[in-house]
Amino acid sequence: MSRTRIPRNDTGEAGAQAPASLDSGPGNFAGRPYARTDAPVFRISLWPHRSLGAKGAGIVIALAATGLSLPLFGLLGSRAAWGMLPFLVAVLLALYWAFRRSHADARLSEELCLWPDLITVERHEPRGGVRRWHANPFWVEIRLRDDGPIEKYLTLRGNGREIEVGAFLAPWEREALYRDLLDAFARARALDAGPAPGPAGNR
Repeated sequence: MSRTRIPRNDTGEAGAQAPASLDSGPGNFAGRPYARTDAPVFRISLWPHRSLGAKGAGIVIALAATGLSLPLFGLLGSRAAWGMLPFLVAVLLALYWAFRRSHADARLSEELCLWPDLITVERHEPRGGVRRWHANPFWVEIRLRDDGPIEKYLTLRGNGREIEVGAFLAPWEREALYRDLLDAFARARALDAGPAPGPAGNR
């Protein structure tokens, strides 16, 4: 299961694929959409769920080592013990590698920021790379697909590309995020439209 934090109107992150070109555009970001400083209408951070931290993983490995070594005590000094030892070591090394890989993957995070005239998505990879995408929210299509590579596949389409968002989340979390994005886009577009004109003749 994955974990997500979905604040309304404050902080966050969201996923993307290959980097898009940094075009200049409307608003006050002047060709630097990822360095924009004014507060967004909506901001969200997403990251994968990790069930065990480093300490918990160490405890599990220690328990596994203890359990696997018990059969060797009755065979100490025999050829059978030496024959079993390489297999037990291989099991512990595989378990250690799996926990290391899980911990590294948990460093993945995504950030989505939305303004009335701009949306940015930054994906921070476990190995330190960053992938970015931006578009004008007026033209962005939010899609929750049942025919994608995973259940409830959430994507954003705009600026000539379609990117996935929160692929590491649970299906119900992507569905909740989809509803939050629809609400945030509606609010951003309402702000972009500006205030409604007053009645004729009012000064």
